[in-house]
Amino acid sequence: MTKIDIETSYHYGVIKRAIEAVDAAGGTPLALDDLAREVGMSPAHLQRVFSAWVGVSPKRYQQYLTLGHAKALLQKRFTTLDVVNEVGLSGSGRLHDLFIKWEAMSPGEFARKGDGLTVYWGWFESPFGDCLAMGTDKGLCGLGFADEIPRDETFADLASRWPNAVLREAPERISAWVEAAFQQNGTANLHLLGAPFQIKVWEALLNIPSGHVTTYSEIATRVGSPKAVRAVGTAVGRNPVSWIIPCHRALRKSGGLGGYHWGLPVKRAMLAYETALNEGQSSKVAR
Repeated sequence: MTKIDIETSYHYGVIKRAIEAVDAAGGTPLALDDLAREVGMSPAHLQRVFSAWVGVSPKRYQQYLTLGHAKALLQKRFTTLDVVNEVGLSGSGRLHDLFIKWEAMSPGEFARKGDGLTVYWGWFESPFGDCLAMGTDKGLCGLGFADEIPRDETFADLASRWPNAVLREAPERISAWVEAAFQQNGTANLHLLGAPFQIKVWEALLNIPSGHVTTYSEIATRVGSPKAVRAVGTAVGRNPVSWIIPCHRALRKSGGLGGYHWGLPVKRAMLAYETALNEGQSSKVAR
């Protein structure tokens, strides 16, 4: 496994255990001492880990992991995609300073399902657990997570999207793009395989700013099919490069999380991570 940042991955392991502890508490806030006991750390060490990773306290982070956080995001950080485009913010949903170059396959290439292509793959550590990345010579074509789903199922899922391609384990061929995605700097090239409607939905997702959310119905309106909410949900679920194309920022109109291809705990962790990151940045600016 290639190490993007072993300390960050370790911290995510702590966060994962904290999420499980918060879930088990059934909505009752856990005191720092109790949460530290659940994750097997001293209270002081846990406080340092949380502060170093996201810049907020464990108590504050617990609030971001609750189911109510999604509703709060809709109330405070709802993004209307038409407005985003009208004010010239297209692309602001890209990961902070990460510049994404992406290329969608032609209809002919889509029909061939990767015939004649070599797809390189490798396992990487990420802030959200084990990550499987796949890519061609043009860019990343797959990014999936195996924290809630077995590794073999994650691999089979991404590989099935390229049934006619030659798969070759070669993490070094794609590591720079993966590092750019998770370290949020540099360039991550993308080479995507999708039907025209799916491509439109993925483009809309890229317009959701980090730390903000929108709804499936809003995306449907933006892509010109306001009644196709279910089809939008399917296209969101087929996003081949989760996290880079931020499908975790799509919620139900009610504030419910909806589904997530790689497991709802991962989606919750991503939303909490981005919220805390934005709050930490805002605090630095205020000072």
